[in-house]
Amino acid sequence: MDVEEKIKLIKRNTVEIVTESELREKLEKGEKLKGYIGFEPSGLFHVGWMVWAKKLDDLVRAGIEMRVLAATWHAWVNDKLGGDLNLIRDAARYVWHVLKALGLPMDKIGWVYAEDLVSDPNYWALVIKVAKNTSLARMKRALTIMGRKADEAELDSSKLIYPAMQVSDIVYMDLDVALGGLDQRKAHMLQRDVAPKINAKKVIAIHTPLLTSLQGGKRMDVKDLDDYASEIKMSKSKPESAIFVHDSPEEIWSKLKKAYCPAGVVEFNPVLDIVKYVIFPWREYKPFVVERPEKFGGTVAFNTYEELEEAFREGKLHPLDLKKATAKYLSEILEPVRRYFQENEEAKELYRKISSSRITR
Repeated sequence: MDVEEKIKLIKRNTVEIVTESELREKLEKGEKLKGYIGFEPSGLFHVGWMVWAKKLDDLVRAGIEMRVLAATWHAWVNDKLGGDLNLIRDAARYVWHVLKALGLPMDKIGWVYAEDLVSDPNYWALVIKVAKNTSLARMKRALTIMGRKADEAELDSSKLIYPAMQVSDIVYMDLDVALGGLDQRKAHMLQRDVAPKINAKKVIAIHTPLLTSLQGGKRMDVKDLDDYASEIKMSKSKPESAIFVHDSPEEIWSKLKKAYCPAGVVEFNPVLDIVKYVIFPWREYKPFVVERPEKFGGTVAFNTYEELEEAFREGKLHPLDLKKATAKYLSEILEPVRRYFQENEEAKELYRKISSSRITR
């Protein structure tokens, strides 16, 4: 794969790369790049996470040495799963099984636990260096990366450690690339600002879109797109807004049937989001076929998402027909996950523990 092919693969279905020129320069020099994505183990895996999971796979295919950081201590700071570290660790292992069930090459992806970092005093020295080079106001503004508002630090000052830890994760592991959803932008930009001050390299940030909540979104006058995206995204803490990878075909159809999808409306349409960022990528861009009676136009195949979006915008594709096809393909994509969790005893037990927990945050 040449440099142009790698860049095309890396850019696919991203919101931005900060910066693409830096990425290109490193690839053209033939540098062996190291990258990561961190996640908070905090509950069941929903289809919104499949966006970054597919991008993780793309980066591996592009030759980047990728690792996944199970941010257990970060989840503890963020009060996830009631602050129960044992349950948080179980949730981390559960995510490993989901990624394997989805078909990711886990033998080619490094798996790191936050415990591996925090056990080293040098890591905490980095956290202090980052904090000493960041103003309190800037640190507070970065709290949106953890789904928090700036004033929440007034109640629990441990929250202020979180952005410094995330920056330190990148520096400690000596990474070239940081992958994350758009909601992680502030942390990555903080790292790029602090890096020269602590004699570290600036990370190249790759941001993926966030799937819109099934309840939909609407345009608002906001200054920060990443803050707004965090407000309307699909979230496990709001089960009614999400489709989970364990949902049965019947549950998927029931949720999609009620999902926000007005005729002709493309912006912040969760059904179209799922088609664009989950179904087309996970089916390796095979045609999206909508079966319908002849009196309603007959069966139609869309070879690209753009063709499908145009037909929907122009009223040539009815929302109900779109929803039915989306439910069918999504159920097919998730069938291996349901089967894996039925057959793998460890995965099944971890799923039972996480799903039986009534803690939603």
